[in-house]
Amino acid sequence: MVGLPLELLQTVGQFHSGDLAQETAKLIALELFREDKISMGRAAELCNTPLAAFMEFAAEHDAPLHYGVAELEEDRRALAKLRS
Repeated sequence: MVGLPLELLQTVGQFHSGDLAQETAKLIALELFREDKISMGRAAELCNTPLAAFMEFAAEHDAPLHYGVAELEEDRRALAKLRS
């Protein structure tokens, strides 16, 4: 369990409706994507969010798309894994 300040949780709650744990997972995955540590497909997989929904989430948070052949291949693998 991770302890977070109550004020931070209340602030997040003001901006996001829904499950706080899910929103937190999406934000962490988004930051990993921004730092080029994982692909967008892997980020979506890690936070258990459909790729299209995660892409929309990333766009809402002005995440730059840095997408090349390596990311495409990783996303293909992640998609195949999600389909199985």
